[in-house]
Amino acid sequence: MNTDKIICIFGGAGFVGRYVTQDLARAGYRIKIATRIPESAYELKTYGNVGQITPFLCNYNDPKEIQSAIKGCYGVINLIGILFEKGKNNFKRAHIEIPQTIASACKKEGVKKFIHVSSLGVNKAQSRYARSKAQGEEVIRKEYPAVTIMRPSVIFGAGDNFFNMFSKLAVFLPALPLIGGGKTKFQPVFVGDVAEAIKNVMVSKDEQYVGKTYELGGPETVTFKEIYKILLKEINRDKALISIPWTVAKIQGSILSLMPKPLLTRDQVTSLQTDSVVADEALTLSDLGVDATAMETILPKYLACYKRGGRFGDKKAA
Repeated sequence: MNTDKIICIFGGAGFVGRYVTQDLARAGYRIKIATRIPESAYELKTYGNVGQITPFLCNYNDPKEIQSAIKGCYGVINLIGILFEKGKNNFKRAHIEIPQTIASACKKEGVKKFIHVSSLGVNKAQSRYARSKAQGEEVIRKEYPAVTIMRPSVIFGAGDNFFNMFSKLAVFLPALPLIGGGKTKFQPVFVGDVAEAIKNVMVSKDEQYVGKTYELGGPETVTFKEIYKILLKEINRDKALISIPWTVAKIQGSILSLMPKPLLTRDQVTSLQTDSVVADEALTLSDLGVDATAMETILPKYLACYKRGGRFGDKKAA
C-alpha cells in the first residue's frame, strides 16, 4: 500500500481523471483532486476509503494556489485540456501557461513523479490546438525535464465525448458527415488502458519512465468512415454517410463554433487533416506494461442505450 504517498491530480474530475483516480485509489495512494469546481468531484470520494480522496478548490490562475496544492505530494498528474476556445478559456492558458506553472511548482516542491497527458499527433498537426499542446510539452520539459508525457489518440470508454456524441447524432440525424471524405486515421485507445499506464508509472520503483514520451493507441487503426460503420453496427442503425470537403467543413466549423458548446470548430477540422496514429518508432502502451484493449470488447457495454429498444433491441432502425 502507498497510504503515505499523496498524488495531486489537476483535471481529475474529467472523463480520464475519474478512471485514473479509481486506479490510484485501488493502488492505495491518497489523492488530492485540484479543481475549479470541487462539487463536480465529490462522487470520486466513493472510489476510495474514507478520507483517501479529497477534492478541493484550486484557482488555476494563481501560482501560489497551485504550489500549495502540490506541496507534500509524491506525484502530480496534469489532465487539464480543452477542445475549443471560449473567452478567457483559451488554448494558450489551458495547454501552455497552466502546465508550465504546474511543472514549475513540481520542481520547487521536489515532486518525485510528474505525468503530463498531451495528445497524439501534436508534433505534426497544424491546428492551434495541436500547436498549443506541443508548446506546452516544450515548456514543461524546460521546467521539469524528468516529466513523463503521454500522448493518447482518441480515448473511448463509458462517459466519453466521442462515440457517445456521434451515437446521439445518429439517433436524431438522417445522415452523418464524413469530413474530408472520412479518410483521417485514428487509433482509438481505451480509457482504462490510459489510466493503467498512468498508474504503472506512479507505482514503478525505478526510473525507467523518467523523461520519456509515450504514444498511446489501441490495437486497431481505423479511418473516420470505419469508425462510423463500427458505431452504427453497435447501435443497430442505418444512416447515410455524406462526404464533406475540407473547405466546406471549415465554413461549417466557423458557424458551429458560435454555439456555447460547439459540435465542431474550424480548428478541429484543421486537426482532422492529420492522422492520429502511433509512430513506428514511438514508445507505446506495451512499453508501459499495458495490453491494448480492442474496441469490440468495450463499445457494446455503453453504446447499447442508443439502440431502438435499448440494450435488448434487435431491430434494424433508421
